[in-house]
Amino acid sequence: MLKQTIHACRDALIERFDGQQFHASQDVLAVEEPLEIRLVYGPAHARQLKSISVTMRTPGSDGELAAGFLLTEGVIRDGLEMDSISADSISADSTSGEPMQPATDAEARSRSAGNGITVELAPTVEVSLGTLQRNFYTTSSCGICGKASLLALRTICPPRRMNDFAIDSDTLCRLPARLREAQGVFNRTGGLHAAGLFSSAGELDEMREDVGRHNAVDKVIGAALLADRVPLTDRLLLLSGRASFELLQKAAMGGIPMVASVGAPSSMAVDVAREFDITLVGFLRDNHFNVYHGSSRILTRELTRGSDLR
Repeated sequence: MLKQTIHACRDALIERFDGQQFHASQDVLAVEEPLEIRLVYGPAHARQLKSISVTMRTPGSDGELAAGFLLTEGVIRDGLEMDSISADSISADSTSGEPMQPATDAEARSRSAGNGITVELAPTVEVSLGTLQRNFYTTSSCGICGKASLLALRTICPPRRMNDFAIDSDTLCRLPARLREAQGVFNRTGGLHAAGLFSSAGELDEMREDVGRHNAVDKVIGAALLADRVPLTDRLLLLSGRASFELLQKAAMGGIPMVASVGAPSSMAVDVAREFDITLVGFLRDNHFNVYHGSSRILTRELTRGSDLR
């Protein structure tokens, strides 16, 4: 944890205005650097290397980020499909497959800064080249219509499971404060998103921070994947910000039965929650929240309640 905190923050000299004049001061910034994720795959006699993503992230937990990314993007289904995860240890010349494409500016920056990680899959794992394209089905900005997005997600998502995860409303309301208490880097910088995995009793299992909300989710799911705890059918995913289609997609791929966000969900996030029967809570603040699907799984002391949003 200490190592991650050191790399995740950077001191900066600033001019602070106090309402009357400027004063020289010092601030702490959340570090943002590119990470290139590379994949080695194919049969033993014809291994190939491909750069599949360059993402801007907060350094730390890079192996978890890469593992979570591969799972939530549908490239792998199980942690056993990965033989190794290594940082900056493989070059394009070390494989006998197709050469890598010319590096983009972001890829070149990531390599020169040492911000690269390579995941080597087992030779028996079949990889679809189409699947390796980032945004191969959708993100909130790719321009694909909602119907096509859900259809594409349906083709790669694991089989739908019975959702029997329930949580007490009082416990649910306490989760944002517990997540915030664990956010060491955010408390210093104010500049990071967080994702946390909680039990139905409100116990925090894992928490990861990152400048990118999708990276934070990939990191926390990747940590569970590397610990052989996926699918996460008995855990709630709490987001420090809003809930988008991409984040609900990642929850579905990780087998997560409930997602709660401090901010608002998007319309597509609600569609995914209903399609894959994920309990979805938004605007979770103080003692208030909205339920967009699965309200019967949130237990209250009330003898009467409104209609269940199924």
